[in-house]
Amino acid sequence: MVLLLCLCVLPTAVAILQPSIGTVSAGPLQISSIGCGTWSWGNRFLWGYNPDQDEELYQSYKIVRDAGVSLFDTADSYGTLDLNGRSEILLGEFERRYLNQRGWLAPPLRPQQVATKLAPYPWRITSQSFVNAAEASLGRLQQDRLAICQLHWSTANYQPLQERALWDGLRRIYEKDLCQAVGVSNYGPRQLQKIVNALEGVPLATAQIQYSLLTYQTARYMNEICDELGIRVIAYSPLCLGLLTCRYNLDNLPPFPRQQLFRELLPSAQGLLGTLKAVADEYNKTPAQIAINWALCKGTVPIPGCRTVSQARSTIETTQFRLKQDAMEELDRMALSVKKPMVQNVFQTN
Repeated sequence: MVLLLCLCVLPTAVAILQPSIGTVSAGPLQISSIGCGTWSWGNRFLWGYNPDQDEELYQSYKIVRDAGVSLFDTADSYGTLDLNGRSEILLGEFERRYLNQRGWLAPPLRPQQVATKLAPYPWRITSQSFVNAAEASLGRLQQDRLAICQLHWSTANYQPLQERALWDGLRRIYEKDLCQAVGVSNYGPRQLQKIVNALEGVPLATAQIQYSLLTYQTARYMNEICDELGIRVIAYSPLCLGLLTCRYNLDNLPPFPRQQLFRELLPSAQGLLGTLKAVADEYNKTPAQIAINWALCKGTVPIPGCRTVSQARSTIETTQFRLKQDAMEELDRMALSVKKPMVQNVFQTN
């Protein structure tokens, strides 16, 4: 009788646990259609991190993993001072804990895919120094292989010879089987074409840029070239540091250092934010969910941060609907009309 009851319950239990998030191609890889950014994990300066938050970070991690998120973006520079590398350490710890806690009823799980960005620090001037950096990241993760090893930014504008050495370092990291594919961050179309030519034979899977409604005026040019090259655009900061949540105004600004930036951006963004709120009301979603879904509909893989359980749940809900063409066109129009868009990353190249 007990066995019969178990068998009757089994299909329902398994169905509840089935992942809801699908995959997209990224070079030779299949990655989750939305990822999770971990910039805030260890960052005291901008996000006010402290280790007391780790349990909620893990619960957030568990929610997105259960839903099918496999891609986690990090960097060896993430973390403040003594916490440098903290997000990589937590990603490794969280995955080991998650796997240990999964029950036997759980369905097959897509492996965690860590995409680490290695910083082109001034002292990393040889290809071997980049290989050493990748090995150090794997040591913090306690893993043998990255899904994607990314160059965090281009040095073309201030030290082009260093960048050539780091491109060679990416090649060596791939050839040593320390990653499945490589990627770049903060590259524009012209510089992207250069590295593709230089890395011939090494799969360049992803190009990560600021991609949001407030950076669309420049970011949109990456879609066409990445489609041509078979590279997936990863959209970082899809909520523009929180401005596109529509929670802030000139009388309610976030703490320093975002405060001055928002004070400059908010006046010219009012039309866009008004449209974002209207679309959110129409779809019975939050403005944040609309902003992220817009990036999904553009064919990118957004990587919003998930610092809290509520943010994690909201992120999962973002993938459960699709904006219609009229909403996309109106959001595009308003995004292109903003007179003062979000400033580009200082390391962004053409």
